[in-house]
Amino acid sequence: MQEQNIQASRDVKFLNCEEIRAAGADLTTQELLDATDAAWRDIRSGKSFGGKSVLSLPEEAFWEIESVAPFKSQFENERLGWKLSCLYSVNDQLGGVKIIGANAFNRNLGFPRSTSTVLLLEKRTLRLVTVLEGTAMSARRTGTYATTVLGMFTNPTDKLSVFLFGSGPIARSVIECLDFRFADRIEEIVVRGRSREGLEALMADIAGCTTIPVIPASDTTRLPFCRFVITATNSRTPLFDDCALHRRAISLHLGGDEVPETYLQRALRSGLVVCDDVATVSRRNSQSIALHFSRRGLSLEQVGPLIGVAELSGSGDLHVEQEGPTCVTCVGLPMLDLYVAQATYKKYRAFNDHMLATRT
Repeated sequence: MQEQNIQASRDVKFLNCEEIRAAGADLTTQELLDATDAAWRDIRSGKSFGGKSVLSLPEEAFWEIESVAPFKSQFENERLGWKLSCLYSVNDQLGGVKIIGANAFNRNLGFPRSTSTVLLLEKRTLRLVTVLEGTAMSARRTGTYATTVLGMFTNPTDKLSVFLFGSGPIARSVIECLDFRFADRIEEIVVRGRSREGLEALMADIAGCTTIPVIPASDTTRLPFCRFVITATNSRTPLFDDCALHRRAISLHLGGDEVPETYLQRALRSGLVVCDDVATVSRRNSQSIALHFSRRGLSLEQVGPLIGVAELSGSGDLHVEQEGPTCVTCVGLPMLDLYVAQATYKKYRAFNDHMLATRT
């Protein structure tokens, strides 16, 4: 991508989804993956870095609100994930801050579960350049993890099937990215949703848009035949039994506490356990691998490196061939958001520059 000098502006513009779409600035799948590929290169070389802070709110306090208390039974098997998050990062040109407000109850109000707003800042002064509505961008960047993991932990000649738990925007992005980059290697994507309605909506949304066959599932019958397993849910309980997995399964976890203890123990003992960033996953302490240690009074951040827990963000090579499972947990790195937002803004600016040129 040709570099553009991005300056802070006194007249900061908020770009919502409609304006971005009207300018043709929505990233194509190729542009999306190019942006996250560039982010990973700069993360591993130390050119881009950042952090994440999360304020989790107690669910008990939410259900004490009289107007929402009658809906509590709807969430017996799903976490609210009621939290305020701030992700911040820099690269060689820009700083980025993503603010996320999330609560699964939002769906009852007709809103997305989480809403993201991205601030881009000129790096030298850290003055504001623009503000972007980032909810769709955030879901799409999370889906790119599927291509990153499949590319790293399989051989180019491998053909396999995928089992995807989840039917929301992240699942939609997972399918989009895998279909774009690995259509020649994936035999089928089997999808099991949290609800029948959500799964039907996803299937209607992707109808006619994929090369890979996407098969809806109401159970896990196909799970043992799928070597790549992806979880993207708010489930309160494990989504599968360890004994149901392919012996050399590669699992990617993008949600919360979705993985059984027996699987984690087997992966730690005989396979490969990976995080996108060990310290960030550990401090977030909401996903199965971090909770595996904290429930024992230990810290993933302290113990993980000693027992071989690896990082996608590290500069070293990771082993592709494993006798046991490969278990990958990703909490979402802020640098990925920065690069996707930067690519979107540059595309928006190119459109505006073209429009100005045609008027003069």
